[in-house]
Amino acid sequence: MCRSIKTLRPPVLAEEATEEEIRAAALQYVRKVSGFRAPAAHNQEVFERAVDVIAEATAELLDGLEVRGAAARRAG
Repeated sequence: MCRSIKTLRPPVLAEEATEEEIRAAALQYVRKVSGFRAPAAHNQEVFERAVDVIAEATAELLDGLEVRGAAARRAG
């Protein structure tokens, strides 16, 4: 796994992950999987589309996760 991708869910983060943090993680994932830090011009569109799709899926995942005990820790 890409070591520069950080965990984006409570209790690791005190607050919800920001859109920028989610997009940065998606970008790191696409870079790792594709093997390109920056894609060539002819691959730019598909690269950016992949980042968008993965960021959206990540946000959906984080929104749907139920982390046991996280609400109790935040309330206290």
